[in-house]
Amino acid sequence: MEKNEPFIISVNGGQHEFAFMPEDAKNLDIVPDGAGKYQIIYHERSYTAELLEADYPSRQLLLRINGVAYSLHIADHYDRLVKQLGLHSGGGVKQNTIKAPMPGLVLNLMVAPGDKVQKGDGLLILEAMKMENVIKAANDGVVKTIAVQKGIAVDKGQLLLEME
Repeated sequence: MEKNEPFIISVNGGQHEFAFMPEDAKNLDIVPDGAGKYQIIYHERSYTAELLEADYPSRQLLLRINGVAYSLHIADHYDRLVKQLGLHSGGGVKQNTIKAPMPGLVLNLMVAPGDKVQKGDGLLILEAMKMENVIKAANDGVVKTIAVQKGIAVDKGQLLLEME
């Protein structure tokens, strides 16, 4: 991550959101106070914090600060870039429509309507910026319809296929 890029911290599912610069961490005075408990001084204010749950790979934390529980999601520069490029998946939400993550040329269709696919199976090959990108199934399902043909150009966000 670039030094001047902030972390975006989303609180309680987006109810509040704020940017936190890496150099701001220097202004935190954190003292452990038992297992998963901390005393924090920030801008001359004292806070009691307890880490209730942590999912480090997805950067999700559940904290109790001064007796109030907060759910936090911490996004860095790369998380925002992936989302901006349209490559972010909705987590546990079943994805029934597959859209082009970028403009490109459909080089090959790897499935047909009625085909059963599993999460991670290749669906089609999209050429973009002289690179071949395999568009894969985000979840298990059956190919319902294919909205594109081999050899056509597609725009970012254009429907490629539908699954059920």
